[in-house]
Amino acid sequence: MLIWFILIGIPMLFGLYAQYRVMSAYNRNLQVPSRGHITGAEAAEAVMKHAGITDVEIVEVEGQLTDHYDPSQKRLALSSDIYRGTSLASLGIAAHESGHAIQHKVGYAMMTVRQQMVPAVQFAAPFATWGAMIGLLLLGYLHVYFGVVLLKLAIAGMLAIVLFHLVTLPVEFDASRRAKVELVELGILDADEMSGVHETLDAAALTYVAAFVASLGSLLQLLLILGGVSRRSD
Repeated sequence: MLIWFILIGIPMLFGLYAQYRVMSAYNRNLQVPSRGHITGAEAAEAVMKHAGITDVEIVEVEGQLTDHYDPSQKRLALSSDIYRGTSLASLGIAAHESGHAIQHKVGYAMMTVRQQMVPAVQFAAPFATWGAMIGLLLLGYLHVYFGVVLLKLAIAGMLAIVLFHLVTLPVEFDASRRAKVELVELGILDADEMSGVHETLDAAALTYVAAFVASLGSLLQLLLILGGVSRRSD
């Protein structure tokens, strides 16, 4: 019983905590204006220009925390609060996404690996979800052979997802590191304003750690179930 709590309960609680941390830090620092009153869009443009990037389009998108960089389109998308905002959260997130554009330009290895993994993960995700559900259902009705086959497919799919989340960690950490350096070096923020940026980006990074922990827990669950079926079949 303890092992299932470790594999299911702890990742779930960690995920909820990470979501609370990121929303709390985001909402708090969204209310703290920067002294320079530079918008997130302007900060993103300045950071990329400093890195010699002039061919990335900065666009405004709907939603909250929908900010992302699309390397295939060379497009940096910022939600309205970030695109138009002048808060510490706005500048931190805008610079973070610009950090991904810099990674793309310099050929940051882990970002390249992550992008190459996207098609494989998109292909594997349905196997991880439906293979596990249907496989467990078949095992319950004693269709052991087909249940085991689907369970193995689910494990292969989940393994791809775990590796994707693992590779994502250094990509996100590095983008935040670049963002923090650029904001101070370019004079967009003073050093004593950076605490709000640190809080926002560090909380956001925690969600990526939670995603990795959750996927790893799911993978270990499936491996334990498969191991239990194999022992009963012997």
